[in-house]
Amino acid sequence: QLPLVESGGGAVQPGGSLRLSCATVGFRLEYYAIGWFRQAPGKEREGVSCISGNRRAFYADSVKGRFTISRDNIKSTVLLQMDSLKTEDSGVYYCALEDDCDTWLSRNSYQDWGQGTLVNVSA
Repeated sequence: QLPLVESGGGAVQPGGSLRLSCATVGFRLEYYAIGWFRQAPGKEREGVSCISGNRRAFYADSVKGRFTISRDNIKSTVLLQMDSLKTEDSGVYYCALEDDCDTWLSRNSYQDWGQGTLVNVSA
């Protein structure tokens, strides 16, 4: 079983909301940070947000004020609440595991990745 499983993607109109979930399996989530990345067709995978083990949250400038990351260590889940969605938010969203968020924007920092969930924001 994969250690990270994303869900919650779908199609939504601009201005709408989605909540993505990253379920973790087989390890104690409380000891780790989880990052969210996204990749649009033809573009590089980019960091969206990261939450550390002590719940410090980090966001890309493009999503600040619209996205909220949270974690539930008992349920072994990290959520990404996405509001006021824009067409440029479309892409495949991935969650990934790392020790902390110190270098969260670097893809190479992460130990494991989920399979991704597709978000499509269009009118």
